[in-house]
Amino acid sequence: QVRLVESGGGLVQAGGSLRLSCTGSERSSGGYTTAWFRQAPGKDREFVGVFKWRNSYTYYGDSVKGRFTISRDSAENTEYLQMNSLKPEDTAVYYCAAGRPILSTVRQSVGYRFWGQGTQVTVST
Repeated sequence: QVRLVESGGGLVQAGGSLRLSCTGSERSSGGYTTAWFRQAPGKDREFVGVFKWRNSYTYYGDSVKGRFTISRDSAENTEYLQMNSLKPEDTAVYYCAAGRPILSTVRQSVGYRFWGQGTQVTVST
């Protein structure tokens, strides 16, 4: 069982920045990939990004590309989602998830078995 805990959400003005953290148990030793998703009210869960899937490939969703960056501190078993130039449309609950996705599922929530509780990000105008 992998336990994931997100933190760092909050309220920020448009154009501002936030950094989210995702700390997990057993992720590294289990060989799991961690990804970020978000879900706004009334919308489907959206892929945000994944860091070094298969130890090589980092992908970002089109709506966040160039503004969001994922990094990892392996010693702390923590991944970070740095969010810059935030827009009101970035308002959502942000989740980290762990799993063993294949190429066809690396950008889809179905590719991830374990999920954190989510952290709210609200961007005001």
